[in-house]
Amino acid sequence: MLGAALFSAGACAETVGEVSTVWKLIGPNHKIVVDAYDDPKVEGVTCYVSRAKTGGLSGAVGLAEDKAEASIACRQVGPLRIRDPLPRKEEVFSERQSVLFKRLQVVRMVDPARNVLVYLTYSDKLIEGSPQNAITAVPVDAALQIPLKK
Repeated sequence: MLGAALFSAGACAETVGEVSTVWKLIGPNHKIVVDAYDDPKVEGVTCYVSRAKTGGLSGAVGLAEDKAEASIACRQVGPLRIRDPLPRKEEVFSERQSVLFKRLQVVRMVDPARNVLVYLTYSDKLIEGSPQNAITAVPVDAALQIPLKK
C-alpha cells in the first residue's frame, strides 16, 4: 500500500496501534494510526508519529489523500549511540500520503548549543505544502557530545 512506502534507507515503520474515527459501510473505516520509527543514525531514539488515515473505497485501493496533520513524540528508548557525525538538518523518514503529490516527512535537526536532537514532522505537496507541523526534542546527556558533520 502507498501509505507504507518509506523512502529513507533503513527506516521501517512499525504500527503500534490505531483507532477508528468514522465508520464506513464500504471499505475500511477512517482512522488514526500510530507508527514507531527508529532513527536510523541515532541508536536508542524512537519517534512515534500519529496521523489520519482515510478509509472508504478510495482508502482501500490506495487512492485516498490523507489529511496533512500529524503529531510526533520522540523518546530515548535505550542507550544513545551516534556512530557517524550528523548533519545539522536531515530528513529521517518520508512517507507518501497520496498517489503522486503529498508526503509526510520527519526531519532531525541538531541544536549543538544545548546538545539536543530536535525532530519536526510536516507534510509537503508538489505545488503547496501545509503549515501543519509538530515538533519534539530529545536531550542528549552532556557526557555524549553530538558529533556534527563539517
